Amino acid sequence: MSCLRHRVLPPQLLLKWPKEASFCLWLLHPEPSSRPKMGELLQSEFLNEPRENLEEREAAIQLRDRIEEQELLLEFLMLIQQRKQEAADKLQDTVSLLCSDIEEVMKHRTFLKKKGGSCPERVKDDNLASKLPPSNIVDNDEASSLGSRKRFRPGIQILNLEECDDNLDDGQNSDMLTETQESPLFKSSRLMKNFKKLESAYFLTRCWPVRPSGTPFTRHSPVSSDGRGSIVVTERSSINNLAPKEQHIESRRSGWINPFLEGLCRYLSFNKLKVKADLKQGDLLNSSNLVCSLSFDRDGEFFATAGVNKKIKVFECDTIINENRDIHYPVVELASRSRLSCVCWNSYIKSQIASSNFEGVVQVWDVTRSQLLTEMREHERRVWSIDFSSADPTVLASGSDDCSVKLWNINQGVSIGTIRTKANVCSVQFPLDSSRSLAFGSADHRIYYYDLRNSKVPLCTLVGHNKTVSYVRFVDPTNLVSASTDSTLKLWDLSMCTSRVIDTPLQSFMGHMNVKNFVGLSVSDGYIATGSETNEVFIYHKAFPMPVLSFKFNNTDPLLGQEMDDPAQFISSVCWRAQSSTLVAANSTGNIKILEMV
Repeated sequence: MSCLRHRVLPPQLLLKWPKEASFCLWLLHPEPSSRPKMGELLQSEFLNEPRENLEEREAAIQLRDRIEEQELLLEFLMLIQQRKQEAADKLQDTVSLLCSDIEEVMKHRTFLKKKGGSCPERVKDDNLASKLPPSNIVDNDEASSLGSRKRFRPGIQILNLEECDDNLDDGQNSDMLTETQESPLFKSSRLMKNFKKLESAYFLTRCWPVRPSGTPFTRHSPVSSDGRGSIVVTERSSINNLAPKEQHIESRRSGWINPFLEGLCRYLSFNKLKVKADLKQGDLLNSSNLVCSLSFDRDGEFFATAGVNKKIKVFECDTIINENRDIHYPVVELASRSRLSCVCWNSYIKSQIASSNFEGVVQVWDVTRSQLLTEMREHERRVWSIDFSSADPTVLASGSDDCSVKLWNINQGVSIGTIRTKANVCSVQFPLDSSRSLAFGSADHRIYYYDLRNSKVPLCTLVGHNKTVSYVRFVDPTNLVSASTDSTLKLWDLSMCTSRVIDTPLQSFMGHMNVKNFVGLSVSDGYIATGSETNEVFIYHKAFPMPVLSFKFNNTDPLLGQEMDDPAQFISSVCWRAQSSTLVAANSTGNIKILEMV
């Protein structure tokens, strides 16, 4: 500033801004009379010229802003166009896939009709797929292809895919959707309610890799005692006489069809759960009636109940169903010194049943003689679960709160092996065809699968649940279903165990509620039954994540006989009857019902 008083300006100002420097020197003239007056300042070229440049600059800035706004709008519209085009391409691929699958299913149906000799009068319509305009398939999407089917009922032929199209000519395209919507499939409220989930299941199934020839995609499912069974069984029986070469071509062409078709048929096979019988016992006023476990014997003739009343009660199932009595008495009653947590029949020796209790004792009983055969006391805390091996009926496994799994030989009465874990063991299960492997669920949210020939390290660990794994059950020799207090069931494929950890289940089942109690789990022929803390029984099928059926227990006051709502009640155990669509379910008050899918 002292330099400025002497009209000495910074060199940079003189070099870069000469006009400004000249203006400053004018203001700092040594003679006051020579300094500019206000009027001269306002009219000076220095102040007037920038004002014009400023207006031009503001106009340029506004123009640039408008251009940027237009570019932003253009970019936004182009992004929408890009995404919609991607969606359109994806939709076109989906429609092409559906058209291809429709044609494939028609050819598959025609192939079966020709080789099986069924519906010979309808073979003339085999080229129907080529007669349907592509626009009809695209416009009606999946609805037209699915809606033209007849109701899926196991044991009933569903080969009339073109029935609702028989009377159509080329000028009746507009009526196709109306006619398909009148089909039984569209009248199924359960299917239409879950249509999106079924659609997702279809595309998921469609993405599964086709297994190599010689490996069946689906297994033979036993037909139930009431004549129900999988439609896949019917289809397979119709191609049993095909030449090997034709079977190879057939399996390659229809590798994706059977899994989804079987699941859809099973999903539509039953409409509701019907009460076949109520088990009426004489101790309804006893507050300790919680049934912890249910189990059927080898032939499905008798079932046993066990719970906190310290008793194993054995009932004859057909007698309960056929005879309407005021009180049903057990044919055998076995008394224990402690509350019972689990009961399991020997799958080979019909009269033999095992139990576990809250004191950590495992017992084996002879039901025919009402006699205790063996008592094993090596567990230090409560035993939650026991299971006989189907492959070796002398081997029994137990899981306990002492963080161990023990293997027993019932003839020796002592353990023959122990697996130590870091958390409580809630459920143990042998595979259906082996006594050398074992799976168990743990309180650390995981399922462990062991080869018992090397019990030091699990063969694989299944990770996916968020809370305690309360049950594990084998659906078949390679597929395992688990239940957890995170209100989900998960289906796992053990044949895909390429590493020590499997963290991706095949399916997650949701619909029931289970956050703190043991609610039961049982599997039969692809159907999965479980309880809920809403006092309901839920039935799933392994192919779909949503429930197939559900049934709510009526809460009845034992004194007044009136229905009441008690949110504290929950289903505590379920068990399928072998080779049938019947199951037994019990709730936390000891209310036991025999239910049937109809």
